[in-house]
Amino acid sequence: MRKNLVSSAAAALALGLALTACGSGSDSGAGGGDDTLVVGATPVPAGEVLAYVKDNLAADAGLTLEIKEFTDYVLPNTALQEGSLDANLYQNEPYLDDFNEAKGTDLVPVVKAYLPPMGVYSKRVADVADLADGATVAVPNDTTNEGRALKLLAAEGIITLKDGAGADASPADVAENPRNLRFKELEPAQLPRSLDDVDAAVINNNFAQDAGLNPAKDAVLLESAENNPYANLLAVKRGNEDDPRVEKLADLLTSADVRKFIEDKYQGSVLPVSAG
Repeated sequence: MRKNLVSSAAAALALGLALTACGSGSDSGAGGGDDTLVVGATPVPAGEVLAYVKDNLAADAGLTLEIKEFTDYVLPNTALQEGSLDANLYQNEPYLDDFNEAKGTDLVPVVKAYLPPMGVYSKRVADVADLADGATVAVPNDTTNEGRALKLLAAEGIITLKDGAGADASPADVAENPRNLRFKELEPAQLPRSLDDVDAAVINNNFAQDAGLNPAKDAVLLESAENNPYANLLAVKRGNEDDPRVEKLADLLTSADVRKFIEDKYQGSVLPVSAG
């Protein structure tokens, strides 16, 4: 079954298990009474980009940064809404909009930082055009990432979506499926592990890299950055957009230094979206 978002109760219960803190100070930021900005992130690439900012740029900008890493897409927003984070970096705007609508949260974008292109990966074919009739393709089971995955396949002509299918497209919105592909909906974090069992999987960039995949080299199909709405953004709870600490971090994330770091480190696996 397709799943939208886990319940608040489940998210709260899992928070203590899934959260890994990078940095120190239990009383810093997020209500701790000092000037530390506490930012949630998935490990790759958001955590790595933030670590670069913390280690190389933050001090000169007068910013004290604490990074808390999460291994899923729900808890960073839950924590931000509840106030244990001051900001987060890991999601795109369609996902943020869907989360706000589904969960009743009040989170807003501040600035776009980079694009982690979604890709199709396979151990059985070297090109999506080689997928056989009846092949099984694993896709993310959350609303916006599933729609994004299907749009990627549609852009390549593998399937055709119904007119009007939007960011929340699902397999039910597939109008033409000439290869009779079967879609297997899985938790995004499980997709890399599914590659032994399916013909192909559409995997979010951070989970691909966490699994040792190189999107620029290993994907058999990769998103283009051109006119792509899925750039990852810095987000805060509404009302905190003008926090001076948030403004400093936004400036650093869109700086020439961070652009160069992204280009040098990821070699096309993550794409900067700012001119620097």
